[in-house]
Amino acid sequence: MENKIEDAAKTGVALAVTMSPERRKEVEKSLKRKLDMRCSLFVLIYIMNYLDRNNIAAARLGTLQEDLNINDTQYATCLSILYVGYILMQVPSNMVVNKISRPSVYISIAMLLWGMISTLSGSTHNFGGMVAIRFCIGFVEAAFLPGALLILSKWYTRRELTTRNAILFCGNLISNAFSSLVGAAVLSNMEGTLGHAAWRWLYWIEGAATMVIAISAAFILPDLPHNTRGFTPEERELAVLRMTEDVGEADADSAEQSQFAGLFMAVKDVKIYVMMLTFTAYVVGLSFNAFFPTLTGTLGFAHIPTLLMSAPPWVFACIVSLINAWHADRTQDRFWHIVGPICGGLVGFVISMSTENVAARYIALFLQASSYAGFIVFYSWISSSFPRPPAKRAVAIAMINAFSQLGNIAGSYVWAMKDNGYRKSYGVVLSMFGVTIGGCLVFKYILQNLNKKLEEGELAWDVHGDVAEQTAKTEGITVEEGTKLQRGFRYLV
Repeated sequence: MENKIEDAAKTGVALAVTMSPERRKEVEKSLKRKLDMRCSLFVLIYIMNYLDRNNIAAARLGTLQEDLNINDTQYATCLSILYVGYILMQVPSNMVVNKISRPSVYISIAMLLWGMISTLSGSTHNFGGMVAIRFCIGFVEAAFLPGALLILSKWYTRRELTTRNAILFCGNLISNAFSSLVGAAVLSNMEGTLGHAAWRWLYWIEGAATMVIAISAAFILPDLPHNTRGFTPEERELAVLRMTEDVGEADADSAEQSQFAGLFMAVKDVKIYVMMLTFTAYVVGLSFNAFFPTLTGTLGFAHIPTLLMSAPPWVFACIVSLINAWHADRTQDRFWHIVGPICGGLVGFVISMSTENVAARYIALFLQASSYAGFIVFYSWISSSFPRPPAKRAVAIAMINAFSQLGNIAGSYVWAMKDNGYRKSYGVVLSMFGVTIGGCLVFKYILQNLNKKLEEGELAWDVHGDVAEQTAKTEGITVEEGTKLQRGFRYLV
């Protein structure tokens, strides 16, 4: 049955090529409207993903440490252990997502599992139990973000992807604001309810909500352009053609390429290692995220006002991220739309290090949060820099994202330096942002050199066999049409 669907998709692309401009515009508008509505659920899933991962920061402002009898170092271990499981599972998981025909079901099952595990956090009574649960949550959550990014890259062109990634990552930013508000509500109203501490209710409530959303996700999320239900045949045909036109090659692995072939291709590409190191430095720089309520607490307010004050900077960051991503897509620039927000974060770090003024330090938190805007564009830079074949792109996204989580592990300990309002911690993340800017500059020069070689006709496309012939065969068109589609590809810088 699956082969019949794929054959129909190939035949359909040949028909989509001959579609009139007026008809294509109409079908494409309908396609993107439906797709945007269904992919919007990724935002809600990401909100729950980060709520379940980071609600420990809000729980810490309750009686979590006292009830579990853990010190600050053990708390940092509880934070960092999640990323061990997260790192281990990302590459295998994304290889599975790229191979299966129904990734929506795969992600939904993973979400259901992490929701169930998260509820168990509210039932732990010691350090060992919390460490075990945090490891398992990270192991299962690893399926979501790289999988979501891969699915989006299979539907949206490079000129559309950054804006959609920004909307997805708004789930991350909103969750930082929303978790503070939920934490404030639960911690202030549910202490002692049915004989349980408020922080336990925080886990139980959020975990239950995650499981409810997971069930609906299996019916709403899209799968692949050629087999997703809810789209007309014309829309599916055009979806496949759009991705072929985007880089001049079919978005499909050739018959002789296994998932491990994609792994081997990724491992041999030097660009991946530059991005891995750069992105890891960026993640260390952004590690203040997990400690944001604690950093807001340095302003000197009580627990509940602190949680409420933690929300506005993330709302601001969400707005900045959407504007930055929209402009990055409009101008097709990546470097400056990453470095610009980082520079804003650097200013925020310097302010936090250099003054005790409450108003200035609170403004600094807004600037620090807004540095996430570049983080979102960076993810799009990954997808557009490893466009084909899909098996390689799947591994590249997962490898870079997984390796970068070492930054979260390190970041858990960076913020253990409390002296003088975390000045030493701010010094570390400031230097990491400097490394990130340097890495982005190196990567920019690498892509510019590749584009120069493409223009000179000195570089063949990195796939096995003749690209034009392979594209023609996969898409059901002539070799001449395949050659035409292939022309004009350039890496986005």
